[in-house]
Amino acid sequence: MNAEVTVVEHPLIQHKLTLMRQTKTSTGKFRNLLKEIGMLLAYEVTRDLPLKYEEIKTPIAPMLAPMLAAEKKMVIVSIMRAGQGILDGILELIPSARVGHIGLYRDPTTHVAIEYYFKVPNDIEQRDILVVDPMLATGNSAVAAIDRIKEVSPMSIKFLCLLAAPEGIAHLRREHPDVSIYTAAIDEKLDEHGYIVPGLGDAGDRLYGTK
Repeated sequence: MNAEVTVVEHPLIQHKLTLMRQTKTSTGKFRNLLKEIGMLLAYEVTRDLPLKYEEIKTPIAPMLAPMLAAEKKMVIVSIMRAGQGILDGILELIPSARVGHIGLYRDPTTHVAIEYYFKVPNDIEQRDILVVDPMLATGNSAVAAIDRIKEVSPMSIKFLCLLAAPEGIAHLRREHPDVSIYTAAIDEKLDEHGYIVPGLGDAGDRLYGTK
């Protein structure tokens, strides 16, 4: 099965992304924008969530009304540390979602992703997973995270990012062709250091002011 790559081109997302790209954007503003975009992207990613119908009473009359099927609550897995920025926005939209974390850091020489933390809900095999990380650059972190998550056999996996490079998309699709990719933009390429061009710099550093 070859899953799709979806570029979410909503004008609000594109406007906020442009603000995030700018060098002059402050840490606080960057953080707020990432949270807002996370919420907007989640709207697109979750459009296929299943519904059930329950009888309710409005002030006028009873009716059968759609609600999210409780048994299909998703798990959002944040790739630490920058994934937290997107996670915060999604939780504003879906506060009932369960959350997992995977800690990865990129070796500065080889760009290989090295795991240092992994914690997900116990019943993940009964749930759909949304893996979030702002940048899909080389794809090493995304592939490593999904490799690890597949060890606990979830029902399905989607990957959500803010920016993607063609190299990262190709890598992720090659290793995990069953995982759908959602992104706000596909940029030009990677530079010699593995950063997305034109990109927005290091998302983690800009999110937490550590550079």
